[in-house]
Amino acid sequence: MSNKNKLSTSSSELDLDRPNIEDYFPSDSFQQLSPPHKKLLLRDLLDISPTLTEAAGAIVDDSFTRCFKSNPPEPWNWNIYLFPLWCLGVVVRYGVLFPTRVIILTLGWIIFLSCYIPVHMLLKGHDKLRKRLERALVELICSFFVASWTGVVKYHGPRPCARPKQVFVANHTSMIDFIVLEQMTAFAVIMQKHPGWVGLLQSTILESVGCIWFNRSEAKDREIVARKLREHVEGADNNPLLIFPEGTCVNNNYTVMFKKGAFELGATVCPIAIKYNKIFVDAFWNSKKQSFTTHLLQLMTSWAVVCDVWYLEPQNMKPGETAIEFAERVRHIISVRAGLKMVPWDGYLKYSRPSPKHRERKQQRFAESVLRRLEEK
Repeated sequence: MSNKNKLSTSSSELDLDRPNIEDYFPSDSFQQLSPPHKKLLLRDLLDISPTLTEAAGAIVDDSFTRCFKSNPPEPWNWNIYLFPLWCLGVVVRYGVLFPTRVIILTLGWIIFLSCYIPVHMLLKGHDKLRKRLERALVELICSFFVASWTGVVKYHGPRPCARPKQVFVANHTSMIDFIVLEQMTAFAVIMQKHPGWVGLLQSTILESVGCIWFNRSEAKDREIVARKLREHVEGADNNPLLIFPEGTCVNNNYTVMFKKGAFELGATVCPIAIKYNKIFVDAFWNSKKQSFTTHLLQLMTSWAVVCDVWYLEPQNMKPGETAIEFAERVRHIISVRAGLKMVPWDGYLKYSRPSPKHRERKQQRFAESVLRRLEEK
């Protein structure tokens, strides 16, 4: 009997206790797996399925968590010749560069606030002039932030400009992505609402450039954000809209799935690829392990933050293309340009992993569906 005829065995033969599971596979497949005196039952395969599921789950977890792990540099101060140089570097970074950078950032805030407060308070009747000046001041303070890291940022491509029916999307490594892009163009960004001094800046200064905030835990925020997105895209005088569609910070080695919200607005999508060089510091912000203040201090005590930014060719949805397919196509363009690996995971799982009971129910339903398909053959 040929293999084709064996695979088309009637459903009556698919019994859990039948000892002819070998008939469904090539004859030499089980010579080393099953002893000659023992028949392999379909029930045997089902009995080991939890083990297989756990093994597959471990592989998936490793692939998923790899996207959110920082990669510490290899130590180089391991011998008597290099250790004194490393000590000298620590003294220079913490004793010279860091105080200088604090002075630069403090000076930037003094200049910014001394200009921003009068502009914001005294020009309320001149909206166009006020918005233009506030936009320039936000770009200025972001430039001071980049200078406080000794940021070496190289921009490739034409500088973005404000146009209706247009949205910019970029891969996301840290909150400094926004600062790096904002120093060139005052974007209105979609961002998670943060506590502390970052939240204060969000609700005051960044509100002036049209930024939109949301809370992942609030389901109603999604509807409000979707409505605000459409309104912002339609406005001709609004600042360019910037979205990080991954929805979370990824370690700049991978890209996770893009949320489709930015791709179903009926607007032209302008991809931006951001790639950090980790020669001096890893710019990835693991928000579950460190605060943004700690992250900034890490950057300010490094030698420099080296980064490349590519403004890529605008993309439009093709005929017959869904929003999800459009998002994946743009993600591929960004990943190729920045040299990032695409993985099929939802970044929100970083914050809300499914419970064990939920996974068990999913596995049970999957097993039942497999058995039904086998019985139907």
